[in-house]
Amino acid sequence: MRHLLLPAILTVLPLVAYAQSPRAAAHKSFMATAVRVGTIPRKAAPTIGAARAIVVDYNSGRVLYEKNARQRCAVASTQKLMTALCVMDNGNLSKRFSIVKSDTWVVPTKLGILPGEVYSRRSLLGALLVKSGNDVARALARSVSGSETSFAKLMNRKARSLGMHHSHFLNPHGLTATGQYSTARDMAICARAAYRSSTLRGIIKTKAYTFNYSNGRKKRLTNTNRILKKLSYCTGMKTGTTKASGRCLISSGSLNGRTAIVVVLGATSSTVWKDSENLLRWSLERPAAL
Repeated sequence: MRHLLLPAILTVLPLVAYAQSPRAAAHKSFMATAVRVGTIPRKAAPTIGAARAIVVDYNSGRVLYEKNARQRCAVASTQKLMTALCVMDNGNLSKRFSIVKSDTWVVPTKLGILPGEVYSRRSLLGALLVKSGNDVARALARSVSGSETSFAKLMNRKARSLGMHHSHFLNPHGLTATGQYSTARDMAICARAAYRSSTLRGIIKTKAYTFNYSNGRKKRLTNTNRILKKLSYCTGMKTGTTKASGRCLISSGSLNGRTAIVVVLGATSSTVWKDSENLLRWSLERPAAL
């Protein structure tokens, strides 16, 4: 059932989850990225089929709409946005490193990088977010932290620093793992932090590009986010799908001076694109109400 927040009587406040947290030292970092309670437009949001969703105004962090947004669930490859944030935080993107065999021990979506090939973190970051290669995620994680397990700890520290108190990550790619979860609300916080990076904004809005393998091969990579082709003002973000998560999509858009972030989790193949499009249209195409 759709849940809309109370109208204008509410002032802009930090999330209740944070207000109750003892981590006061993280206040500044949290306030820079967390979504906030605020007023919403009177016009009803569209009915969606996804199990969980949230719409956030990027600039203010106000929640415009939510449906089961605090419900824990698998979020699949949308958590690669957190992987990207951790890579950005930890080291020179120009650093080059060699692929090892263990980087390739993952299925099903793979870019096909091979042991012995050498890449920069920057080139693999593009492949991670545009084509969602799981082998690329493992390689980047190893280059930053030495192992997938160590990188997961880095992801969780980053999540807590952002105010994502209802998430726990166990791998950099989002494949199903017992005990790994997030929420639509937490992933909106993650997405808002990622959108703040000009480097990541440039990658997630890329519709297609040619990836150059170090052995001379070339491959055309098309962004997995179909909304980029459907709405001219869509600025990208990240897809994800597993059996446990259902179809997931974090999308963003900017129109008439406003930017919105839409998180849709637990959708189906037939609803994920329409749900996301309808929520983006609803949040950006109507007259401003805030």
